[in-house]
Amino acid sequence: MTSEYAYDAVVIGGGQSGLAAAHHLTGQGLNTAIVEASEEATGSWPRYYDSLTLFSPARYSALPGRRFPGDPDRYPHRDEVVDYLRSYAAGLDADIHTDTLVEAVSASDGEGFAVTTGSGAVFTAPRVIAATGSFGSPFLPALPGRDEFGGDILHASQYRDQGEFAGRRVVVVGAGNSAVQIAAELAEHAQVVLASRAAVKFVPQRPLGWDVHFWFALTGFDAAPLGRIVKAAPTQPVFDEGRYRAALAAGKPQRREMFTAFTPEGVVWPSGDRSAVDAVLYATGYRPHLPYLAGIGALTDTGAPQQRQGLSLTHPGLGFLGLEWQRTPSSNSLRGVGRDAAYLVRRLWPATARRQEHAR
Repeated sequence: MTSEYAYDAVVIGGGQSGLAAAHHLTGQGLNTAIVEASEEATGSWPRYYDSLTLFSPARYSALPGRRFPGDPDRYPHRDEVVDYLRSYAAGLDADIHTDTLVEAVSASDGEGFAVTTGSGAVFTAPRVIAATGSFGSPFLPALPGRDEFGGDILHASQYRDQGEFAGRRVVVVGAGNSAVQIAAELAEHAQVVLASRAAVKFVPQRPLGWDVHFWFALTGFDAAPLGRIVKAAPTQPVFDEGRYRAALAAGKPQRREMFTAFTPEGVVWPSGDRSAVDAVLYATGYRPHLPYLAGIGALTDTGAPQQRQGLSLTHPGLGFLGLEWQRTPSSNSLRGVGRDAAYLVRRLWPATARRQEHAR
């Protein structure tokens, strides 16, 4: 038997973006459901690598309405973020449906949306927010010879710790925070090369004694258009107190220009040199994970949402959260998603529409 649930708003995804959206929706008095595929509303955080540490202090890493506990100037670890999100979800006045995978969203003119799940349950609402992030769609650039490579190829989303790589020859691909952090960690136990198309760009973590996020807040860097300067750069900066810069300077890991092809035994460098390699780990980011919207024409041919600042260009009442550069440099981060959620809720559900809805 099919179960049907009617809500004012349905949020697909119970990670940081979905939780922030639910905070603002319920704050407007809207009956809200969060539909989350995993067993609890903590997003992809439990699946990140063990040593992951935020590069923003706790005071700048909170969702709206609830401070991050503990020393506000420390840099929280992965498990602290998981605990924080778990507590945040428990404090929301929203119905959270876990272990519930969304398979499809359908739309009817003037009648809102129907969200169908793998169990057969259907959630209906006049407004839907897609907040499933990108962890489910890791990006691995295609290079010649990849299918013939005899070693391991994996993405940073599959990396947990350095144990399985001890003593091996590893190439980490990327130049961002995760790539550098993973490569430096592995280099303590393995032979590691950090391969990237552009050199790593380091930014001091604490210029003039204050964390860089203090300066972001003071200058308004996180707000467009100032942040677009960074978006146009060939690589995103790596925040560092000196540890990672020193590691690269010492050759642990060694940094090389991106290889051009795979061989059965390893990789080919731009110089033509070849290296034997046991594993290649891509820290090359993600793409939006929105397969459930493919059937209604809300996505481009490449699976990207057709949206502007989180508002669907194809379906009134449909919104997106947690997209990289959705509105600002921090749109897909703990420190920025709350602002985007507030902006989106205001535009998806204007005050006049709320009054009309509740007057029925």
